[in-house]
Amino acid sequence: MDLGLRDARVVVTGAGANIGRGIARVLATEGARVLVVDIDGEQAERVAGELRDLGAPDAAACPTDLTTEGAGARVTAQAVAAWGGVDVLVNNAGWSRPGWFAEQTDRDLWRRTVEVNLFAAIDCTQAVLGPMREAGRGAIVFLSSDAAYGAVRQGIYGGTKAALISLARTVARENGRFGIRSNVVAPGLVLPPEDDHVGPSSVWAGGADALFAPDQVDAIVRTQALRRRTTPADVGNAVAWLASDTAAHQVTGQVVAVGGGSSMP
Repeated sequence: MDLGLRDARVVVTGAGANIGRGIARVLATEGARVLVVDIDGEQAERVAGELRDLGAPDAAACPTDLTTEGAGARVTAQAVAAWGGVDVLVNNAGWSRPGWFAEQTDRDLWRRTVEVNLFAAIDCTQAVLGPMREAGRGAIVFLSSDAAYGAVRQGIYGGTKAALISLARTVARENGRFGIRSNVVAPGLVLPPEDDHVGPSSVWAGGADALFAPDQVDAIVRTQALRRRTTPADVGNAVAWLASDTAAHQVTGQVVAVGGGSSMP
């Protein structure tokens, strides 16, 4: 099925590695133009080059720290200047430091997690709503997580990801009359492919084992109905569907879990 995304103007935050990179790659193969937003400029440029090789008619890097004042407006301005508007925003940027809730009492840790996972999505969404309302259409996809429903050692992270679900549904209810759809993809555990260059700024820079030991990964997979690992492309395919006005024209305010059945919201 043709998703109708050829030449779509797409912004993907946190697109430098793993899930964000996987989303950007799927959208590129659908013929979308993609703005690769990432705090790591070198990595963003690398991914933009990959997207052009995959068939994206245009792909550009946008090196940006989304926790800085006005970042959402700057990202949107770059897309509008290059392509005249924004058809799709994918709020994927995220950060996590797993730990036991009772022990994670450092307020700065909470602030950083909230700034990256929640405030960045708020800022970018508020910035694109103007151009989308003016165009009378648009799709916004928020990346939540299984952790939004409660997960061991993911208290802070899960709290921010639960907030994104509420935010996405508010955006859907308030902006549907302008032709704007807002949905959520909630992945399970997704590890970067072994050959994936993630860049030094990524949460995965220390290797997957630094966050999840192999026995932890195996235990997580055993809880899934399908009992197989979720890939970045799996998540990217779900995002592309929700981004498509052809395939998901009447879908808004929904949560799509992509984790092999690890959660069933």
